[in-house]
Amino acid sequence: MSIHTPQRILVAPSGFKESLSAEIVAQAIAAGVRRVIPGVQVDEYPVPDGGEGTAAALAAATGGQLVAARVTGPVGDPVDAHWARLGGHAGDTAVVEMAAAAGLRLVPRDRRDPGETTTRGVGELIVAALDSGVERIVVGCGDSGTSDGGAGALEALGARILDRDGKPLPVGGRHLVEAAHLDLTDLHPRIGEVEIVLACNIHNVLCGPRGVARVFGPQKGATPDQVDQLADALDVWAGVLEAQSPYGAAMDVRTGGGTGASGGLGAGLAAVLGAGLLPRFEVLLDGGLLPDALDDLMAAADLVITAEGAIDFQTPRGKVPAEIAMRARVAGVPVLGIAGSLGVGAPTVHDIGIGAIASIITVPMPLEQAVEQGEGLLRDAAERCMRMVLLGSAMSARAA
Repeated sequence: MSIHTPQRILVAPSGFKESLSAEIVAQAIAAGVRRVIPGVQVDEYPVPDGGEGTAAALAAATGGQLVAARVTGPVGDPVDAHWARLGGHAGDTAVVEMAAAAGLRLVPRDRRDPGETTTRGVGELIVAALDSGVERIVVGCGDSGTSDGGAGALEALGARILDRDGKPLPVGGRHLVEAAHLDLTDLHPRIGEVEIVLACNIHNVLCGPRGVARVFGPQKGATPDQVDQLADALDVWAGVLEAQSPYGAAMDVRTGGGTGASGGLGAGLAAVLGAGLLPRFEVLLDGGLLPDALDDLMAAADLVITAEGAIDFQTPRGKVPAEIAMRARVAGVPVLGIAGSLGVGAPTVHDIGIGAIASIITVPMPLEQAVEQGEGLLRDAAERCMRMVLLGSAMSARAA
């Protein structure tokens, strides 16, 4: 009886948000695989998704550098952030990771109200990149703790958002319900000279029943009443952008693909700056930023293992495992998914090409414990999964 053992495995995960970077996730899974098949070739390809770790991953992959910056955090306190100046053929490109300045991890749990947080620090990072002389800025959207429609970022870039009496609005998306005037007189002088692209989940829209306030507001700490207030405010903001921004009249501000990216940052930057809203993996994986081609590694693999913090009903809507499954299906390679947790609707990922899924948690434990032990739990889960893969191979060999 001859058992087919995988000779080459591609590990292509996202990070586990507020816990492990994509690089650490890939390393842990690879270590678990090698426990079972010591000589296997494992290609590690941490997938940048626009969220936490994107700037660092792209800087490392291109021989670029991270540039430190002290900016305004999402609750108004200064935070240590960064942006990336890429190297090699992409040396004229900057990557601004919005999560570095306005990510949910930067919002204390007792202050999680997306109607009061700001993207001002994101705008300050864009200013730093503009002042450095780059020709292109890629803004990675993901893991945000904000829902201000990009208002804070625009103010950092020189815009003024005023009420009916000509007074500046208080900080936070909730106060956009009073927005009436958009003054762009003092916008940064290099706006218009530099290409700005948002790498975003194009399933996210600004307004309506699937708008960011209603879909993501509760995840960012909003109560039902706060969700309603924020949804109303973003609807008013959409009207201002449609009527008064340079590009708003020519786009679908309310329900266009990507307008809801990072709490509406997509709508604000697209309508005012003319930023492009593009599918994040089209930009980050296929846009020429990375030297190694994911699809080439996938075509050479016998098995692909992907991962994210939670596999659930949202996974098929533009998350990393869905992207990996789509590409693997084209290549004809089976996919295994590992998650920190399996949530409501997790089995729907089988419909998009993920053959099997597994959680790293096998016994009840507090979330804090799972986060603390995440790396070891990942290694153990990968080992269990590979033993199941080999068991299946043995059964197939016996039946042959």
